[in-house]
Amino acid sequence: MATLRSARRSRMQYVWPLREDVRTVGHARAVIRDELSELSLCPDLIDDAVLMVSELITNALMYGDAPYELALHIDAREIMCVVLDSSPLLPEPAQPDERAEHGRGLGIIARLSDGFYGCHPQRYVTHPELVGKATWFALPRSGAAGNVVPLRAGT
Repeated sequence: MATLRSARRSRMQYVWPLREDVRTVGHARAVIRDELSELSLCPDLIDDAVLMVSELITNALMYGDAPYELALHIDAREIMCVVLDSSPLLPEPAQPDERAEHGRGLGIIARLSDGFYGCHPQRYVTHPELVGKATWFALPRSGAAGNVVPLRAGT
């Protein structure tokens, strides 16, 4: 893990290179749970973040390309988790199918993040010469997003 400097002093940033291994998902869940627990956040918020990180990393491993990276951004108002992979293909929500084994991840993320999620090109933190695809979500540090309307819901 590397702690990164940020333009705003009130912001903390962490990054973890991820292995191309199914055990990575469990390791990332544990790391995110530990980091967020130290912030004395609501247990439900931590559980939601852990589940969403699990979904993002699983999607990256299944549909993306290595290298993989997990970043956590924390400021006074929100937490943001970002998973990078090198595939140029953007994720697309699947049509709900109760019989399918896969295809619910982005729907879970959309619901739990109140629409504060998305995907865009981004440079890797651990390999700044590489550009990948960042899939992310953000959660308020306290309470629900409430009546706030996301600027770019689901983008």
